[in-house]
Amino acid sequence: MTTALIAALITFLFTALLTIAGVGAAFILIPVFIALGIDIHVAMAVALLLNSIAMSFASYSYVKAKLVLWKLAIPILIVATALSPLGAYVSQGLNDHMLKWLFVGFLLFAGIMMLFYEPKERDIETSRSKQLAYGTSIGAVAGFLGGLLGVGGGNIIIPVLVWMGINPKKASATTAFIVIFSSFSGFLGHATLGIIDIKLLGLTAVASALGAVLGAWLMTVKLERKQVKLIIGIVLLAIAGKMVWGLLVK
Repeated sequence: MTTALIAALITFLFTALLTIAGVGAAFILIPVFIALGIDIHVAMAVALLLNSIAMSFASYSYVKAKLVLWKLAIPILIVATALSPLGAYVSQGLNDHMLKWLFVGFLLFAGIMMLFYEPKERDIETSRSKQLAYGTSIGAVAGFLGGLLGVGGGNIIIPVLVWMGINPKKASATTAFIVIFSSFSGFLGHATLGIIDIKLLGLTAVASALGAVLGAWLMTVKLERKQVKLIIGIVLLAIAGKMVWGLLVK
């Protein structure tokens, strides 16, 4: 019970923060759960399901606030889902260590750009053809690279959307919607490899939902555009730092 309560508290804190960035907390929760003595497959399955739960609650708030760019999100989701298995297949013949270092470089570049680069905001919402073209292109890149590197596509999608000049709040909300489905797909893959701890899942699910509601409220009501962009940049750098640590300690 103590382990589940600690996991729930950590889940609440990180979910609230990372919901603002729209990337989900699984990348942090998985190693934390493993450190608490939870089986790796159970940790992965639960953390990915928590991603879906959190982003579902967050997306409800984002949809009400009209922040989700549907005509951009749907093609990204469809194409990314289709190309992710191809990326995973190609990765079998490549050096995994080198690929992850390249992705660390991308995250560092993306994080620094988020912190210091101010793109000119563009309104692409009025052009259906532009949204379809952008969505298809971003989905292809995010799906293939996500499968190739074994990482969440949201880490790739959100900086690209902001670079394109999309308002960071809308970029975060749109990415959060996509993460619901990509994370649930990953959960189904891992759930068959371990027995889910119902007590752990129940407590962390409640914590995840509450954290997502708090994070979504902060993002939509309390934070300004520049503050959201700053948080996204810090999150990307944190992901890069975690990946560097994992690569160096192996």
